[in-house]
Amino acid sequence: MLQAQPELLKIGQVSAQSQLPVKTIRFYEERGLIEAAKRTSGGFRLFAPSVLPRLSFIRQSQALGLSLNDIQDILGIADSGQRPCQNVRHKFQEKVVEIDDRIQQLQALKQQLQVLIREADQRQNMDADYCPIIEHANE
Repeated sequence: MLQAQPELLKIGQVSAQSQLPVKTIRFYEERGLIEAAKRTSGGFRLFAPSVLPRLSFIRQSQALGLSLNDIQDILGIADSGQRPCQNVRHKFQEKVVEIDDRIQQLQALKQQLQVLIREADQRQNMDADYCPIIEHANE
């Protein structure tokens, strides 16, 4: 007995079910993150229902701070039949280092701004084109 093929979804249906804008779905297709199963004679994209968990994975990966390039690498590994967990672990380790670096940068910026706030009244009387607090910040 033949198995029934799952009904293909129009891009609007994919959008509604994934809660992603049509424009985003098209962009992901252009980037090669997802693939339309086929197109209608009018050129409309049709997607297999299996695109929905893939879109969910993409969304969750982005929420965890992965870039689309990172996600593309991970999906490529998965599409080749391998589990990308080692790759994911490595990317998360890199992300933690990036976050630590960014935290240090933000803490240094915070300290600089606090100094400027404390010294704002004195700097306000200095000569400047726009705002002496900013223009004389490094003095």
